[in-house]
Amino acid sequence: MQIDNLKNRLNECKIEYSLNEPMSRHTTFKIGGNADVFVKVRSYDELKLVVAFAKEYDTPYFILGKGSNLLVSDKGIEGLVISLDGLDNIKIEGETLICGAGASLRAVCLEAQKSALAGLQFAYGIPGTIGGALYMNAGAYGGEMSQVVVSATALDSFGNLREFSVSEMNLGYRTSVFNNSNLIITSVTMKLRFGDATAIKAEMDDVFARRRDKQPLEYPSAGSTFKRPDGYFAGALIEQNNLKGVSVGDAQVSEKHAGFVINRGNATCCDVLALIDKIKHTVKAADGVLLEPEVIFVGRK
Repeated sequence: MQIDNLKNRLNECKIEYSLNEPMSRHTTFKIGGNADVFVKVRSYDELKLVVAFAKEYDTPYFILGKGSNLLVSDKGIEGLVISLDGLDNIKIEGETLICGAGASLRAVCLEAQKSALAGLQFAYGIPGTIGGALYMNAGAYGGEMSQVVVSATALDSFGNLREFSVSEMNLGYRTSVFNNSNLIITSVTMKLRFGDATAIKAEMDDVFARRRDKQPLEYPSAGSTFKRPDGYFAGALIEQNNLKGVSVGDAQVSEKHAGFVINRGNATCCDVLALIDKIKHTVKAADGVLLEPEVIFVGRK
């Protein structure tokens, strides 16, 4: 890893970056040590350059959206973190939305509603980007990304921009072809349908109200901690094992919704991992069900 050479190239190209950036500032869990180098790219060309520099100088890199599904190590992230927040353009052509991967789901849903486009109401209130939502085929309240996406572009490991049709994305429950690959989603194209703007807004408000009533939005978290096991609900399994309110440090199983591990103020990554292990072992011993975390752990071991 040649951090000094990487910094020199970033300086030459006038690409802004910061050193030892606390990742707790960039995750909804508000947890995580420092990234060695942090870059918020402002264009697709900058993204290609930064990725090329990272490879040239043997520097590992991690692609970041809103950090809404991440648990970052207390020891931080080695190498480079590339934030796609700057790729937030939203373009509407009839019933089609073309969005930069860094556009927030909230902003995309609101733009769709303003144009009287229906189909994204389920996503309103999910705290992530459109790229992150496609990466994990996010869904809620009977809807998911696979129902609205028609294509996407992604940067491959050779620096080429590739287009994927929805049939090529292998979208399943919280998974896609982009998982565990070197592909970086850069834009997402969705096909919605014209509807009544007032009715769409009312449905969005209802979805958000249900989310607010049932989920512990008043505390930092990474959303649902576990994937839904076949034939069960993770929250119900956790609750029936009397784990609501159980804590390790400041990490706690939410008393409002057992499917969420929350940060009550000063939780560390180690606290959360220890609590996740406790939940997994308890549920496995009592019910024979192995819970699989939906939260993604990143950073130094």
